[in-house]
Amino acid sequence: MFSNIMYEFNWTSVYEYKQKFIDGFFMTIAISIFALILSLILGLFFAYAQSSKIIFLRFFARFYVEVIRGTPLLVQILIFFYVFANNLGFENRYIVGVFILAIFSAAYVCEIIRAAIQSIEIEQYETSISLAMSNYQMYRYIIFPQAFKRMLPALTGQFASIIKDSSLLSIISISEFTMNAQEVNAYTYSTLESYIPLAIGYLLLTYPISFYTKKLEKSIK
Repeated sequence: MFSNIMYEFNWTSVYEYKQKFIDGFFMTIAISIFALILSLILGLFFAYAQSSKIIFLRFFARFYVEVIRGTPLLVQILIFFYVFANNLGFENRYIVGVFILAIFSAAYVCEIIRAAIQSIEIEQYETSISLAMSNYQMYRYIIFPQAFKRMLPALTGQFASIIKDSSLLSIISISEFTMNAQEVNAYTYSTLESYIPLAIGYLLLTYPISFYTKKLEKSIK
């Protein structure tokens, strides 16, 4: 197919910018890790908020999940960065990018945690109550350890999604993997030579996660 379109690869010019790919690769890893940690914290909070006795908190958590999951990440990035971040005076686009990615991912993490907790059999709750455990003890020693095993495969899969979703941060000029590949393409006019390494790089990041996710699913079953 490449011969039919008369495309001649020019890897030499792209190789001169190899450091751009390396820097972008590690920047994507850093952004994804921080976004994952923050999304876990936010996800735990909103999972708790959805079952809270405070009506306003429960409504707010449900509203947040529905809005974030029901709108495109690209639109959220533009609104959060150009509207909220600018008005609040946040100028570091990397920190803002991590927060945007974490807020988006937290909605999915929240549902993963909520579903895992609700999947625990009612007998486990009844047994905890019969042992005169407090709510904290019940969730700390009985419910959450079991739920964690069930949510772990989905959480690792969500981490792979964060890595791929981070590519959209290039729209606000964050020098991650995709942005750097676009710059190399602009310098060299070598489109395929710029984007093929990009695809391979994301595959190197996400495949190990997908591989271990499948192993975790089998071990839990």
